[in-house]
Parts: sequence; structure tokens; C-alpha cells
Amino acid sequence: MSRSHPSVHPVNFNAPPSPSTIPLDENDLQHNPPTRIRMKELQGMPGTSTSLALRSLQFSFAVVSLAVMATTSDFPSVTAFRYLVAAVSLQTLWSLSLGVVDIYALLVKRCLRNSRVIALFTMGDGITCTLTFAAACASAGITILIGNDIDSCAQNHCTRFETATAMAFMSWFAVSPSFFLNFWSLASR
Repeated sequence: MSRSHPSVHPVNFNAPPSPSTIPLDENDLQHNPPTRIRMKELQGMPGTSTSLALRSLQFSFAVVSLAVMATTSDFPSVTAFRYLVAAVSLQTLWSLSLGVVDIYALLVKRCLRNSRVIALFTMGDGITCTLTFAAACASAGITILIGNDIDSCAQNHCTRFETATAMAFMSWFAVSPSFFLNFWSLASR
């Protein structure tokens, strides 16, 4: 009664071999190599087209935010705006470098599944995501202070500050899925 019957437990002949059927000595390994199971490639993981699209959005929004803020003459007078410029500059460099890595992985048709690489991407995305969000929030607070509370938009570049802040938020919105997908793939290993 301790044996199972195929009618009760159907056997899948296309299933990978169980550990008991894997050859154990060197002679068996040369003639019958074990089959390998590859992890399913999820869109958004490093080295996929979705990851490249997210990196392109991050880079684009960060560059626009940086360019708009850099064209104003009085942004260095406010610490939050200097912080925004520094954060989106870092975001630009990070997104550009990972975009190049994604392009390379797509060209050679490789997916980046190394846990150390994914851990590096996760930490970098987490850091840049946090810095960009904090800088955008600080800049939004100063922009609201200048525009609504002090009511001195006539002397300042409120529209440019608002545009740069909005682009920083959009860059953060594009970084967040990258961070969460990398974190999820790292945690599910």
C-alpha cells in the first residue's frame, strides 16, 4: 500500500529529472548530462526591453529636469534646488550607465540573472530613487512657498521650477518600477 500507482499520480515524461535520476559518477555525467532549468525571464528585469524602456524614461525625465533647472540663473541661491540638480545629475548618470548595460545585454541576447549584479542594480536604484524623490519633494515645497505663500513668482522663475520639479517626480515614477522589480527578483531567489 505504500507504493503509488500511475493512475493515481500521473507521471509527466517531459518533467525535469528528479535528484535520484541524476547521474552521480563522472562516466555517467559524460554520457548523460543533467538537464538544466532556466528561470523565467520577467519583463523589467535587467537586460530586457522593458528595463531599457524604463531606463530611457528615467534618463529623459532627469535630463529635462536638469536642463530646465540649469537654465535658471537663481537656482543656486536655494539649497533644495541645488539638491535637485545633484540628485537628477546622479539619476542621469545611473540611468545612462544601466541603459548601456541593457543595450549590451539585448545585443548579445543575454539576461542578467547574476544575483550580485541584480543586488547592485537594486541598491543603486533604491539610492537614486530615494534621492530623486526627496529632492523633488523639497523642490516642490520651495516652489509652493515661492508661488503661493510669498506670492513672488514675478521675480522668480516659478514655471521653470515647477517644470523641473515635475520632471524629477516623473523620473522617480520611472525609477520605482525598476527598483521594485529588481528587489522582487532578488528576494524571490
